Amino acid sequence: MNYYYITGTSRGIGKELAEQLLLNPSNHVIGMSRQKTIEHANYHHFYLDLTSATAIADFKFELHANAKKIVLINNAGALGFIKPIGKLESDTIIKNYTLNLIAPSVLTNSFINCYNTVDAEKVIINISSGAGKNPIDGWAVYCASKAGIDMFSRVVDAEQKVRAEHPQESIHKGFRIFSIAPGVVDTNMQTEIRSAHKEDFSRLEDFIAYKTKNELSSAKSVSQKYITILDDLNQIQHVLSSIKDY
Repeated sequence: MNYYYITGTSRGIGKELAEQLLLNPSNHVIGMSRQKTIEHANYHHFYLDLTSATAIADFKFELHANAKKIVLINNAGALGFIKPIGKLESDTIIKNYTLNLIAPSVLTNSFINCYNTVDAEKVIINISSGAGKNPIDGWAVYCASKAGIDMFSRVVDAEQKVRAEHPQESIHKGFRIFSIAPGVVDTNMQTEIRSAHKEDFSRLEDFIAYKTKNELSSAKSVSQKYITILDDLNQIQHVLSSIKDY
């Protein structure tokens, strides 16, 4: 059996990923979000507030006796209010860093700690963003948190390679981690972007055009690409990449 832990399964890419994976009876999906929108025999849901540092720290992964593959997909994320720094509420900044950066970092730490000696294929996919590589006005917290998750992924990958050079430290195979951006996807996040105020976001017209010109990818097609990548990890050349590379 393959076990997939996915954050943010109530909607968007997270929900599509879960539903596509559940088409295979060999897959068991564990969703983590504040709402449950999936009903399936092989789906289990943890009601988890990913903006609460305490709730994230208290979450425990489970051991699976028959696991062939165990995957953590840190998908949940949010832009928060689209405003320049100086116009944001402090609580908004804290909650968005918690959701976008602290949650995936803590969950990755717990995931590795739990399955460190488990003899199965172990994979971590962080859903990144081009915003982590390019500054976008009004998106400071989102850009910074996605840049942070990219570097976090690179460091964890480096640690796993160092560990592989000293196999006496563990008799089991290590973890593979990747940070993969989905591109511009037709989700609720895009709706929120198009609702921003022009004075707070200079690129508003660009994002409205993505919709009117049908340049947004569907969450379903993007999730299918992620699953194709997961089925053949050897096609991934670098820790950081984008769906468009495959």
